[in-house]
Amino acid sequence: MPAREDAAGFSEYVAARQTALLRTAYLLTGHRQDAEDLVQMTLVKVVPHWSKLHGDPDAYVRTVMVRESVSRWRRRRWREIVGATAPEPVTDVPSSETRLDLQRALAALAPKQRAVVVLRFLEDLSVAETAQVLGVAEGTVKTQTRDALARLRQLLPDLRLGDEEPCGTLVP
Repeated sequence: MPAREDAAGFSEYVAARQTALLRTAYLLTGHRQDAEDLVQMTLVKVVPHWSKLHGDPDAYVRTVMVRESVSRWRRRRWREIVGATAPEPVTDVPSSETRLDLQRALAALAPKQRAVVVLRFLEDLSVAETAQVLGVAEGTVKTQTRDALARLRQLLPDLRLGDEEPCGTLVP
């Protein structure tokens, strides 16, 4: 495929998926500015490989985004300062105390647990798809999901999670 068609296809993809990419990045990072940086860094890493992608590139882009998010967290964790205020929402969705509590609880999870929760419940990926994105075994995804939900239940005892009510309806 010629370079112009690759560039046009990439531009169309970014225009169509920008909101979804930013939402996923926000859920992974917990901060709007970090989410914007994560999306930009992800797209920079995807561009050189764009012509080699066939079919739906979402899985590849999500994989790059999750791996970049974990790498960024590892590089920055020693200098991060947790603030007392909640981050601004990415969209103009009316906020509620439950949403803020869930955002704080997600921020308290380890990066891989957070990634599993975001991919499984908010991106609605299967265990197999999540394992493929993260580059781990399906058993690891199940274990991370179990541990993350247990931690969320501990942090938010009044919130119904899992089979009772999907937590994907509680965050923007």
